Amino acid sequence: MTQTPWQPGPAAPALADGVVDVWRSDLADAAAHDAVRELLSLAERERATRFARAEDGRRWSAARGILRALLGAYAHRDPRTLRFAEGAHGKPALAGDPAPRLRFNLSHSGDVALCAFALDREVGIDVELPRRAVDHVAIARRILGDAEAERLQALGARERERAFLRAWVRWEAVLKCRGTGIGGAEREPAGGEDAWVQELDFDPPGAAALAVEDGPATVRCFRWPPASR
Repeated sequence: MTQTPWQPGPAAPALADGVVDVWRSDLADAAAHDAVRELLSLAERERATRFARAEDGRRWSAARGILRALLGAYAHRDPRTLRFAEGAHGKPALAGDPAPRLRFNLSHSGDVALCAFALDREVGIDVELPRRAVDHVAIARRILGDAEAERLQALGARERERAFLRAWVRWEAVLKCRGTGIGGAEREPAGGEDAWVQELDFDPPGAAALAVEDGPATVRCFRWPPASR
């Protein structure tokens, strides 16, 4: 497993062919994200108010605002003017023609958000933090298969949770790369695991992984906001 350390992010990020940028952000500081929330559309702001828990709405709007800020930086556009379209299973893409080569994906769990960006290659990213006591073996058997369930069954409780999360984020990242992850985690993907997957440096017991279309990529891991700001 290759892991890339998290570095201070550049103020003016730029992508090259064969490179994937991943940005990590802490959503816990509400005041730090007030500026990015101002980038949201009216529809996004209204969606944030519909979460059952206000805390979840705050996290969602902060993550979406960070995504907009980064997309604007990569595309050299005003983040407020960016429009999104959704694929058949809910994966977002830029609408219109602001940056036709730019691909991206977003995941957040608890107070952690990860955004991935690439040129001309679909990407999927997933981060998971432990949330509640669950039957990891039963979930793995239903979603990930008997072999993975048996592997988890042989581990101690603490090791099992970490191993389950690592397996889960790899699976979900591949689904999101294909555009079937949102609302489709329990469907078997067609065609085998053709995406290239790399686990990301993440403090246990949480886990994170990146999936990239069409083979290996150079992965750069940054922390948001950029250090120079």
